[in-house]
Amino acid sequence: MFENILSHYKWNEITESIFSKSFVDVEEALHKEKRNLEDFKALISPAASKYLEPMARLSRELTLKRFGKTIQLFIPLYVSNVCENHCVYCGFNQLNKIKRKVLTTNEIQKEVKVLKDYGYEHLLLVSGEAPEKVGVSYFAKTIKMLKSDFALISIEVQPMETEEYQQLIEVGLNSVYIYQETYNQEKYKLYHPKGKKSDFEFRLNTPERLGNADIHKIGLGVLLGLEEWRTDSFLTALHLNFLETKFWKTNFSISFPRLRPHAGSFQPNSIVTEKDLVQLICAYRIFNEEVELSISVRESAKFRDNIIKLGITSLSAGSKTEPGGYAANLNTLEQFAVHDSRTPAEIINVIKNNGYEPVWKNWDPILQSNSLQ
Repeated sequence: MFENILSHYKWNEITESIFSKSFVDVEEALHKEKRNLEDFKALISPAASKYLEPMARLSRELTLKRFGKTIQLFIPLYVSNVCENHCVYCGFNQLNKIKRKVLTTNEIQKEVKVLKDYGYEHLLLVSGEAPEKVGVSYFAKTIKMLKSDFALISIEVQPMETEEYQQLIEVGLNSVYIYQETYNQEKYKLYHPKGKKSDFEFRLNTPERLGNADIHKIGLGVLLGLEEWRTDSFLTALHLNFLETKFWKTNFSISFPRLRPHAGSFQPNSIVTEKDLVQLICAYRIFNEEVELSISVRESAKFRDNIIKLGITSLSAGSKTEPGGYAANLNTLEQFAVHDSRTPAEIINVIKNNGYEPVWKNWDPILQSNSLQ
C-alpha cells in the first residue's frame, strides 16, 4: 500500500532535497529522454524557475506529441453543499453559516438542461461529504438518470469503499477525482479537525480502492496553498508513480486547485504564484507524458488562455460552484469564488483562436462495457 511507501519519506528532508537542487540538476533533467522522481524534484525546485522558457517549450512539445492540439471540456455539477467535515479552508465547512441544499431529481434535470444547451458531454458530479444524506444510493440514482445525457460521468465526492465504487461503475461511473489536499500528515489534522475527512489514512488509500474497483480514470491533486507546494507536489508525483505501476490499465489526471476566497477566514499558508503554477504544470508534463493535466475556473482568464499551449489537456468553462447555480444562478451557496466567469462559448473561441480543437466527447460508455468483458 502507498501508506507504507509514504512512511519512509520525511517532509522536511524532501523539502531540503528539492531546495538543494542545482542548475546542473535542472539541465540534466531537461536533456533526458525519460525522467525519474529526482528529476521531478529538480524541475519544481527554485533553481528551475530560471528555466521556464525551455521548460515551457519542452512541455508543449511533449503534450502535442501525446495529445495533439486538443483541449477536453468538462463541467462540474454541484448537487449538494451539505457537509459533515470541518475543513478550515472550505466554504462548505459544517461550521460556516450558509444555506444548505441537496438537489432533487427535478432540480438536477433543470441543471442538466442548461449544461446540455452548452454542449457538454463530460459531467463532473460534486458534493460536500455527507454520506447519510448524499451517499452511494443518491449517486447511483443520479448516474442512472444522467447516463443517457452524457458520454462521461465523473464524481468528486466523499471517499468510498471498493464495493461502493463498483456499484457506481456498474451504473455508468467513469472517473473519480480524490484530492489528498496535503500529504503532510503532521499538519493534516489542523486543516481537517473533525469529520470523516480527518482520517488521513482512509483518504490516502482511496485511489487504491478505486484501482481495485477497476475505475477507468483516477484524478489526483493537492490544494495548493495549504503547505509547501513543492513538497506536496513531489509526494503527489510519488503517489502517481506508485498507482501507475500497480494499476497500469487505469488512466490518471492531475489537477491544480489553488486556494480561492470562500465563506470563512482561512488564508493560504504557502503562497503559490502564477509563475510557480506554470513551472509546476510544465514539470509534470516533462516528468510524465501520459498524465492528463486539468485547470479549473479558480484561475484567471488571462492565465487560462496562456496555459492552453503549455501542457494542459482539460478545462472547465462556465462553472458554478453552488447547487442549483446553472438554472437559478444563485451565487449564495458556492464552495469558492470563480475567477474565470466566461461562458463556454467564449472559452471555445479562445481555444480555437489558439489553434486548438475543443473536445466535448472523447469517451463512450460502450468502451467501458467492452473493457469489462
